[in-house]
Amino acid sequence: MSHPKTVQATRENIESLLKDDIKVKVAAVDIDGVLRGKVMHKSKFLQSLDNGFGFCSILFGWDIKDTLYTTPKDDRVESEFGDLIAMVDITTYRRIPWENNIAVFLLYLVQPTTLQPVPFCPRTLIKSVADELSTQGLKAYCGIEYEFYCFKETTESLEKKGYSNLIPLTLGMCGYSILRPSQNQEFYDNAFNWLADLGIDIEGWHTETGPGVFEAALAYDEVVSMADKASLFKTSMKQIAMKHGFMASFMAKPYQSLPGCSGHIHMSIKNNEGRNLFAPVPGEESEVEGMSHIMVWFIAGILRGLPSILAILAPTVNSYKRLVENYWAPVTVSWSIGGRAGAIRAILSKESPQSNRIELRVPGADINPQLAMAAILKCGYWGIKTHQKLPVPSLTQAKDGIPSVRLARTLQEAVIAMEDKASIARVVLGDVFVDHYVDTRKHEWNLWQNAVTDYELKRYMEII
Repeated sequence: MSHPKTVQATRENIESLLKDDIKVKVAAVDIDGVLRGKVMHKSKFLQSLDNGFGFCSILFGWDIKDTLYTTPKDDRVESEFGDLIAMVDITTYRRIPWENNIAVFLLYLVQPTTLQPVPFCPRTLIKSVADELSTQGLKAYCGIEYEFYCFKETTESLEKKGYSNLIPLTLGMCGYSILRPSQNQEFYDNAFNWLADLGIDIEGWHTETGPGVFEAALAYDEVVSMADKASLFKTSMKQIAMKHGFMASFMAKPYQSLPGCSGHIHMSIKNNEGRNLFAPVPGEESEVEGMSHIMVWFIAGILRGLPSILAILAPTVNSYKRLVENYWAPVTVSWSIGGRAGAIRAILSKESPQSNRIELRVPGADINPQLAMAAILKCGYWGIKTHQKLPVPSLTQAKDGIPSVRLARTLQEAVIAMEDKASIARVVLGDVFVDHYVDTRKHEWNLWQNAVTDYELKRYMEII
């Protein structure tokens, strides 16, 4: 059989591709980026290709722990949780090497009566902005760098330990170590190779600074494809780690005293001829040397939208423990050329301007990559359409005394900025999506507000 990466599944060849299978796996992406799916008999799957199959709307009515949202509900999600229609995206055909090579397909969700896309389906959102760009002869390309901690733990040991005193996979601060991977060489090799077999090429794979930390940079690709790969990567890496007897965590900040886990996103825009529109054209240079006008407008759009989309780029209570000073994470609306201190890093090359791109350094590894990439691209494209001006000078040009806008310090602050009736998030993402997403984050914050933490017990139990 041909390698799945080299085969494009179509309605015409799908039965041939699955001729030796009796079952397939399907999965949708929920609002938190968690893959939700099941195994289907091949005959049922094939019968569903044209008209889809029922998928409970609870997918958008509960949180990552399957708890119903406690925030006010409306008709955005049916209160009785009837079925949405799951449509198979046949172009996402892959095979999972560590699951006996089972075929897997991603889904997108549509309304059962109108068959219109569900507006807060993450895969629908990223596709909508890609389609909008396509009408203008544009295509977005993207890459992502994930950092994640690994622990010598299981679901059972976490529960038994009360999620404390976890044993890291390796010890010490060993970024870019040649030595440390050899302690878990089978995992290190299998992860790289199995993901390649799944159609997810890793461009760079190394240890990061911290106990048991790895970083994987996924190879640059068209944005819809990259969003799918980035979603699949997180679940895949968790499964691969389990196969080797330990646990991989994409939590943004597991340790108070150590750097958190980032999910840096790289992005550029090309035209139909493949020319990078971030590269300056002679005679049409922008006010920033080495950048095209389109690149400047794109960066400006993101910077102006950043406070109102932060709840997508930092979606959990824990995300904001990573976005603090002195831990390699940006905390302001800022940008730089080449440097890593700003929210956006403009990567420019005089020798090869076709490689010009931005790196957004705000997102953590806990993002839903579908939503994060969509929000960034929507803000950037809005900046292009409206010729937005850069709201702040670059960090290398900034003068003392120029105030910087501090990003939200909590999920609650970020939600308030997003919910504002005049927010740029509403302009680029639409009210229906924003209202639903805000409700999910309010639920997340409310659970945190009601929680009694270890910090409180240690601080107040005896002395107060």
